[in-house]
Amino acid sequence: MNRPHKPLKPLDEALADLLAHASPLRGTDTVTTFDADGRVLAQDCVSALQVPPQDNSSMDGYAVRCADVTASGGVLPVSQRIPAGIAGDPLQPGTAARIFTGAPVPAGADAILMQEDCEALATADGLGSVRINAVPQAGQWIRSAGEDITRGAVVLSAGTRLTPAELGLAASIGLHELQVVRRPRVALFSTGDELVMPGEVPPEQMRPGAIYNSNRFFLRAMLQRLGCEVTDFGIVPDRRDATIAALRDASAAHDLILTSGGVSVGEEDHIKPAVETLGTLDLWQIAMKPGKPFAYGQIPRDGGAAHFMGLPGNPVSSFLTFALLVRPFVLRLQGVRDVAPQSIAARADFVWPKADKRREFLRVRHNAAGGLDLFGNQSSGVLTSAAWGDGVVDNPAGQTIAAGDTVRYIAFSELLS
Repeated sequence: MNRPHKPLKPLDEALADLLAHASPLRGTDTVTTFDADGRVLAQDCVSALQVPPQDNSSMDGYAVRCADVTASGGVLPVSQRIPAGIAGDPLQPGTAARIFTGAPVPAGADAILMQEDCEALATADGLGSVRINAVPQAGQWIRSAGEDITRGAVVLSAGTRLTPAELGLAASIGLHELQVVRRPRVALFSTGDELVMPGEVPPEQMRPGAIYNSNRFFLRAMLQRLGCEVTDFGIVPDRRDATIAALRDASAAHDLILTSGGVSVGEEDHIKPAVETLGTLDLWQIAMKPGKPFAYGQIPRDGGAAHFMGLPGNPVSSFLTFALLVRPFVLRLQGVRDVAPQSIAARADFVWPKADKRREFLRVRHNAAGGLDLFGNQSSGVLTSAAWGDGVVDNPAGQTIAAGDTVRYIAFSELLS
């Protein structure tokens, strides 16, 4: 008797279940701030100083007391010259100080006049004097001490995925080393006797039914962009014993095992029973298109368990299930809290007349008019659509699209970073 099919799991529910299993990794690395781009902070960065450390000038010009400049055209003697990095003397009443961008504001001064509003005049003492052609306002062109960062402030929080701007921020409070979460260790392999690696067989000698293994290349690249240490286990033959052996070996020293192919329901699809032989399989089919055959499970090992994720073999299905499910999972393993890609509203300059029962992710790109064009072939096997496009339209189940409709657009830059 045939068993009734289980209903497909909604994508958001599947993602929530996945993230519930993504306990942060144990272990940290100490890296130089120079080498921390893309890593995830393991502890808060707390400032031991204020930035700027003291009031400083945001312009080249003259530091003055506003009380000494009540009208345009007056002349003040220049009492000192203050370049960046030098602390000047207190400003004497009735004088001005020549000052440069970044230099500390001398005690007593309460405004900076841009040099464009002043006229330098020569005098015998060498410092000269200055004619002031504008009336200053108190505080103008002064960067206040601590206006960027206050002493004791948490500048960067644990779980922050570091970008170049954040590396600069860490350096600005004197941090030359950072504690970061260790890199996730991921085992990657493909299944399928039809797969051939580029370089092994030239195109003209490919046997009937054989295809080049494209998934292995983009999956490895996507994992490395997420900061993973990737071990490539190659192509596993379509045999259950070979699949079990590969999974057992991969589980020993890796946090995650990621496979491509073999998660459908055919007689040659051995991933599901192989995982169930060694451990548990929690997810099976997702209500998304492309990408329905997705699997998640765990394989026990000494001291815990390795996570398992099985992606479909069709390249676009594999590409998108990685972006929408694997990527947030890997980020959460590293302690990143906000793992959802940002979406924006955009105008569809195409027609999608046939609604699907599943949530669809249509490959699109922006046109010169600011709208979105649709790639002509949305098949799960057409990887050209992902290379051509700059993102996807997240189209709800049962939804058609007419030209001019507002749709939800997610850029590939969000899904691949």
